[in-house]
Amino acid sequence: MRLLVFASRNRKELLRDPVTLAFGIGFPLVVLFLLSAIQANIPVSLFEVESLIPGIAVFGLSFLSLFSGMLIAKDRTSSFLMRLFASPLTASDFILGYTMPLLPMAMAQCIICFIAAFFLGLAVNVNVLLALVVLIPAAALFIGIGLLGGSVLSDKQVGGIFGALLTNLSAWLSGTWFDLNLVGPGFRSVAYVLPFARAVDATRAALAGNYASIFPHLWWVIGYAVVILAVAIIIFSTRMNSDHT
Repeated sequence: MRLLVFASRNRKELLRDPVTLAFGIGFPLVVLFLLSAIQANIPVSLFEVESLIPGIAVFGLSFLSLFSGMLIAKDRTSSFLMRLFASPLTASDFILGYTMPLLPMAMAQCIICFIAAFFLGLAVNVNVLLALVVLIPAAALFIGIGLLGGSVLSDKQVGGIFGALLTNLSAWLSGTWFDLNLVGPGFRSVAYVLPFARAVDATRAALAGNYASIFPHLWWVIGYAVVILAVAIIIFSTRMNSDHT
């Protein structure tokens, strides 16, 4: 019950900044429509919606790192968390309490992106639902990155790093804008060590109905998400213990 109350409080905090939320949802849609307009006016298949929408969805999820990082960083710099440290909540409860309200937001963001893609010619079939399920580990990954950063950085640092650096890094290294093979094997190898391109490829495989190709990529995303969330819990626990002493 205490965990649910804490998660409800965090949901209300997120909804108090509708401008930021609208930007996180609206900017990926702007990019989607812009690139689709470019595709409609060029003679080659560069930004087909079936290949583009998985990357746009993952790009949109990168804004969750900013939301989660800012939320926990602001709480750290106020006296709010200090008072909560006296409660029976554990470090994993805190991290879960920050994560729970962000996951429905992530799914709503992805659903809006796919609905927009339907108007651009994306086929409506059961594979869309599978693609949304495949995006859940990616959402957990970006939330975990934000919680990890918010546990060690100030809110201003979180805004600078996750508001600009991470969103661009994930976009360029995910293959959203271009085929990674065009840059060269070295760049492609680095990109596939990280989880962003894996998340896009897993979603593309799900959307295309190529089920056998989903998990070779999705396991990487799940592994990164689990490790990053575990590290966030450990660091947050360390912060709790140091603040008590």
